Amino acid sequence: MIRRLPPLRSLEAFIRVVRAGSAKTAAAELALSPSALSRRLGALEEFIGKPLFERKHQALKLTDEGQQLYDAVAPLIDEMADRVDRLIDTGKVMRLRLGVLPLFGSQRLFPRLGELRKLHPQLHIDIDSGHAAETKLGDTIDAAIVLSEGPDASLHSVRLDHNRVHAITSKQLADELGDKPDIAKLSKQTFLVHNDLPMSFEAWKKALHLEKLEPAAIDHFDSGQLILEAAAQGLGIAIMHDDHYHRSHDPRLARLYNIDVDSPYSYWFVCRPRALQSRPVRLFHDWMLKAGL
Repeated sequence: MIRRLPPLRSLEAFIRVVRAGSAKTAAAELALSPSALSRRLGALEEFIGKPLFERKHQALKLTDEGQQLYDAVAPLIDEMADRVDRLIDTGKVMRLRLGVLPLFGSQRLFPRLGELRKLHPQLHIDIDSGHAAETKLGDTIDAAIVLSEGPDASLHSVRLDHNRVHAITSKQLADELGDKPDIAKLSKQTFLVHNDLPMSFEAWKKALHLEKLEPAAIDHFDSGQLILEAAAQGLGIAIMHDDHYHRSHDPRLARLYNIDVDSPYSYWFVCRPRALQSRPVRLFHDWMLKAGL
């Protein structure tokens, strides 16, 4: 006798909500209305006989029983999905056109792409490293990883991190400037600002109570790799993210002052909602979330 199993679609909805951290995001991923998603979650809670979420305002938080269920079934669902993918693999190349900023690509994506290739050897990725990726979605690219305050609300989006603003410079210049902010010394310096992080310098100045700081010059870059190299060469003080600094592993660089500043910007995965119906987009999207990219 086959034992009765919980509804698979309800389990899928449950796992999506947990991983997305938002019912709204999960509903968009599954192309469901909020009420349809709620019915699927309700059906699973009815089957289990226990509440799986604490509902406070519009937020969902796992109960102890919900956490136990997720820990038990999520690995099994992932394994089943991987096995099905291998069964339906026709050997034909699937192609994803992905927009990725160069620094994210070199520091975070490419070191992990071998894992994706082993899971889905038929999935190949064309890379567009240009800017304004959101405007290309559905045209020349299928999905993108962008640096933004927050993507357009019409897009499906997943926030990939929360960042701190760092002032990064050569070790020699850091030693010259000392451990405490000195507006007189800083006013003689050149600051290097990335075009995708225009408000980061203002956020950094405000956190250090240096709103009146007027540096000798502000040079703008459209390449994260080049701005870090310029800082390492002593050409100025780069205003970048803590993640950029730590992942560079560049012994020539130093962080200026030990002060934490929240960044207005994060990396986001974005695509048009209908793109999630494309198997290449879906495979990359699901792997990215599982891998914690």
